[in-house]
Amino acid sequence: MKIVILDTTSVAQPAEVTNAGETPAWHKDSPDKGLQRADGNCRIVVGESANGTPIMDVYQGSPIRVLFPRTGHVQEAVLVNTSGGVAGGDCLESSVTALTGASIIVTTQAAEKIYRALDQPARIRTKLNVDNGGKLAWLPQETILFNHARLYRRTEIEISLGSQLLALECLVLGRAARGEKLTGGAIVDSWRVSKNGRLQWADTFRLVDGAFSKLSRKALLWDSTALATLLYFGPGLEERLQLVRAQSASFDCECGVTLVGGMLVGRLAGRSSFELKAALGNLLQKFAEEVASGPFRVPKMWSC
Repeated sequence: MKIVILDTTSVAQPAEVTNAGETPAWHKDSPDKGLQRADGNCRIVVGESANGTPIMDVYQGSPIRVLFPRTGHVQEAVLVNTSGGVAGGDCLESSVTALTGASIIVTTQAAEKIYRALDQPARIRTKLNVDNGGKLAWLPQETILFNHARLYRRTEIEISLGSQLLALECLVLGRAARGEKLTGGAIVDSWRVSKNGRLQWADTFRLVDGAFSKLSRKALLWDSTALATLLYFGPGLEERLQLVRAQSASFDCECGVTLVGGMLVGRLAGRSSFELKAALGNLLQKFAEEVASGPFRVPKMWSC
């Protein structure tokens, strides 16, 4: 099995980035900061009852909308960006909390599009919290970056002993149908995972203008244009590790997986988003077969 190195890992903050949620320093004095921007957020809190997983609290601020389609006894939430995409300077924040005994899967209505930016980056922040006995699957569809898009995304996760989490994020570099290749822009994609308030894993994937011309090198992304990071925390880590490694032999994309900080961390890289999503779908299907109950399965919206 080949292992593709997609980024560097560091507990420290990236040099270019200030505090969580702030605009990266290289854009603080942007000349277009006065233009109208989207500033949306949502909050979902679910709990436990004898009848399943009730919604304890929900908040939505335009352009983000939260839908709860009927998909069985496991609660599924679907996030919708009514603006149709994310422009430079937009700020979107989502927060999901699964209380003790709760079980929820959260996905998105469609792939998110990050448009070409004038100067400022789009900022996307996700906060996930899982209490002891809670189960949370964060499985949004892919994020597609247009040429010269600028994105600062930060995913913050708080887990507890006895909780279960499956979290996924995908990046697609360019619009395949247009034959687009990224020649410039900026991407900062950060993860911070803590358990009971103690940092367990920190990671940042960063691309800036000078690196785009070198991405085809074998030591970097080679021919890959679709990337994914997958995290799993819960019981049976060793069994899940062997499951992913066994499944990766049948993937049409590169895959590497290991155990870090008491979690399973997987990387996938494909030549197209189709290859990547097919591999992820197969992997999630196997998770559903291995874990009979809970939200760890292919979201219904992925096939709509």
